[in-house]
Amino acid sequence: MTGVPASAAGGSSGAHGARGPAAAADGARSEVSGTAPGPDGDGRPARGGKIAAAAVNQASVWNVANLLTMLRLVLVPGFVALMLANGGYDPAWRSLAWAAFAIAMITDLFDGHLARTYNLVTDFGKIADPIADKAIMGAALICLSGLGDLPWWVTAVILGRELGITLLRFLVIRYGVIPASRGGKLKTLTQGVAVGMYVLALTGWLATLRFWVMAVAVVLTVVTGLDYVRQAIVLRRQGIAERAAALEEKEA
Repeated sequence: MTGVPASAAGGSSGAHGARGPAAAADGARSEVSGTAPGPDGDGRPARGGKIAAAAVNQASVWNVANLLTMLRLVLVPGFVALMLANGGYDPAWRSLAWAAFAIAMITDLFDGHLARTYNLVTDFGKIADPIADKAIMGAALICLSGLGDLPWWVTAVILGRELGITLLRFLVIRYGVIPASRGGKLKTLTQGVAVGMYVLALTGWLATLRFWVMAVAVVLTVVTGLDYVRQAIVLRRQGIAERAAALEEKEA
């Protein structure tokens, strides 16, 4: 409500009615094209319309979730440099390496949540996020094994499982998506805690504790990996059966 009488609103009701369809059409065009009608309702782009559209497109990629993913990618070489500084056994440098690893793990928890909650999911994020996750974890495991702090077979089991499940997801994606399970999330958390404890130069009972945490992480890694294999087999069988049923129905 503007408080302006209808008789003073700019012409007779007949003229206003004649402009109604044209104005509605201009409004519809502006919604489709992303432009606003000009002052005379001629559908010309409003000043700054292209700039605003470009800003929206840019924000779809350069959003908070993707920036956190990029931060994790940047932290990988920094973590390796800190981890191997001064021979790789300096407690001070190892503490700094742990801080970089912890930041990477924390941002991993937030970027996916932000992307899903605020509709910030992008093609870049879908590709870069899993790469960043595996890059920081792989770098930590390889550095620890290279320094002799962690057996190579542990690194092989964890990285082999991660790469194998990723490949498996791609192989069965035509039949459906294997959802992340609670066991998988617990595995990721346990791995992060265990590797973080190994990055720190711990001694005494804390060194013993980290051994058992890593043992739990390895068990969860194997168990959840086998469960994903089972899900992939079931998903593939269901997909083949559904395709066969659809083909029979089409032929009938």
